[in-house]
Amino acid sequence: MTQSIRNFRPVKILVEEAVRQQELVQRVLARNVKIPIEYVPDASGVIRSAQVAEAKSTWQGVLLLAKQRGPFLRLCPGTSKHICCLYHNLDVAAGCDMDCSYCILQGYLNNSLITLYCNLDDLFVELEQKLASHPNQFYRIGTGELSDSLTFDHLTGLSVELVHYFSDKTNAVIELKSKSVRVENLLGLAHNRRTVVSWSLNAKTIAKEEEIGAPSIDDRLEASKELQRAGYRLGFHFDPMIDYPNWQEGYRETVDKIFRFAKPQNIAWISLGALRYPLSLDAIIRQNHPDSPVMLGELLPGADHKLRYFKPIRIGMFRKMHQWILQHSQQVLVYLCMESDEVWRKAFGWSPGSNAGLKRLLDFRVLVS
Repeated sequence: MTQSIRNFRPVKILVEEAVRQQELVQRVLARNVKIPIEYVPDASGVIRSAQVAEAKSTWQGVLLLAKQRGPFLRLCPGTSKHICCLYHNLDVAAGCDMDCSYCILQGYLNNSLITLYCNLDDLFVELEQKLASHPNQFYRIGTGELSDSLTFDHLTGLSVELVHYFSDKTNAVIELKSKSVRVENLLGLAHNRRTVVSWSLNAKTIAKEEEIGAPSIDDRLEASKELQRAGYRLGFHFDPMIDYPNWQEGYRETVDKIFRFAKPQNIAWISLGALRYPLSLDAIIRQNHPDSPVMLGELLPGADHKLRYFKPIRIGMFRKMHQWILQHSQQVLVYLCMESDEVWRKAFGWSPGSNAGLKRLLDFRVLVS
């Protein structure tokens, strides 16, 4: 890999008393023996303190080990008038260390604290109850909604437990979605093709200028090649795509690179999604990343009340990407994230027609080993 691997190392660790004896807590502490540790009675108070705007720098680099008191597993809420794939999110962490300028977590979490949920016994009980009680329903489950799936894996090793758990499941797969290249924990595991490892990709220019703490595109693809050799299915997500000068050259270069590293038969899916974010995030991005041009595009309120590129811009970007991918392989499934039936048809010439239709297409890609 061309870029040195950067590991998150906390400046301080806070441990909620409720998880003090959890195995995952002991694992993280054992890997950070020289880091100051403080035990706190209630994580919610810490999180509220970290959400005060003036306190951002105070909590930078602080790691909170806490109990997940709500459900770990939740259905993606989707949005009205847009086609959703009916994905399930598994909330094992909240926060990220990669500092991408466009990251929606800046507004959603509104703090720089990183939280890892450590009551894994509850997590696996919840998963078992859900999958066992609905044996005829297929679940695509991912951990990359509120955090990057692998960026803290050198501390937790959680990926090993998730891969092992899903390896014998017939009605579910786990997707680990990441920009990280730390994949060593995934090597040598008996995954039985029930784990999809996916990378968030972008044009090289966007990755370099807007994904400040993330590995390069080439390094991400090198990591995908390593896991392809280990037998994993791969996924790639261009989300968010950014409209910038020479975007066609930049995105086509990344598409071409995918197929130099990955074989089409090993690609579960490639998703496309254009930049979109709540209006409230606009001011946060400007404050946190004042030199970033990402919010300067032709963005208008959409049906979901998020700022989105003018529809013809999105359609044009999706159409080109779809064409470039299909030039490499007709068998790779390309889908749109949170777009309307109209946009699907104008960009791709077809549409799954509904949430259920898109779910069937994606499930079929991973139903069998």
